[in-house]
Amino acid sequence: MSRNGTRKWKFDEEKSLELIKETLRRGVNYLETGPWYGQGTSERTIGKALKGVPRESFYIGSKIGRYEQDPAKMFDFSAERTAAGVDNTLKLLGLEYVDLIQVHDVTFAPDITVVLKETLPALEQAVRDGKARYIGIADYDIELMQEIVEESDIKISAVLSYAKSTLFDNRLQNYVKYFKNKGVGVINAAATGMGLLSNKGPQPWHPASDDIKAICRKASDYCRERNVELARIATWFTLSQPGIDTNICGFHNIEQLNDTLEVLEKGITEHEQYVLAEVQSRFFGKAILHWDDVELPAYRAKMDELQKSP
Repeated sequence: MSRNGTRKWKFDEEKSLELIKETLRRGVNYLETGPWYGQGTSERTIGKALKGVPRESFYIGSKIGRYEQDPAKMFDFSAERTAAGVDNTLKLLGLEYVDLIQVHDVTFAPDITVVLKETLPALEQAVRDGKARYIGIADYDIELMQEIVEESDIKISAVLSYAKSTLFDNRLQNYVKYFKNKGVGVINAAATGMGLLSNKGPQPWHPASDDIKAICRKASDYCRERNVELARIATWFTLSQPGIDTNICGFHNIEQLNDTLEVLEKGITEHEQYVLAEVQSRFFGKAILHWDDVELPAYRAKMDELQKSP
């Protein structure tokens, strides 16, 4: 099931339910969701899959802050919307509480003060009310999450970083020690850089530049010529990084689930290890490939355009 909330995507509920149930049967015990993913479809589907599953057998994290596809209604970090968002999440999931409730994409908040003075206090109240156990921050900007952890009077228990523990951008390692010393758990997502590090390649909506996509395409071509799936060796690289408490892996089907669990449990072959070393030296080296300055300016430009419209 796609996690992207802004594009058209095919959705087969029955296959999704079976995939979630099989994931739980295979011992995966952390589920990640949020209202942005399918605008409630993800939470609703996971809720259906969890019916009858013992609550103590899994952990689940959801989010608040990012909601609608319409840019004018996409983000809302106010205390009122945050409280309502938590309640709606629990309703869709059919749960009394989530283990982790996260502020989603704080980069897009109008000001960090809004997060510190409205969003986080509302989440703290949700914890007091038994609707969540812990509070987290989820964002692409690791330095911003560090700043919030530093400035917040409210305990931040986890940070969720994505596409920053990969073959082409492993900057998360520079921050792990800091977060651990603060008692903050580290969650990592997007081992393949949202599809960049795969033989199939990313979806058309991917925010990376054409230059970055071209480099990753060359790496995937190199892997394909040697009968290696780039996603496998990229996943193994990420799962092998120290200090990460939880890795979030997205599965589109049971075959991908099986493949990822095989990499986790058995590692990769000597041939794959050789190809991985070659890919690192030939295509990525010491360079950091990222799209740090793409999504936020594009969003602000869209908002400016909407405000100028009659």
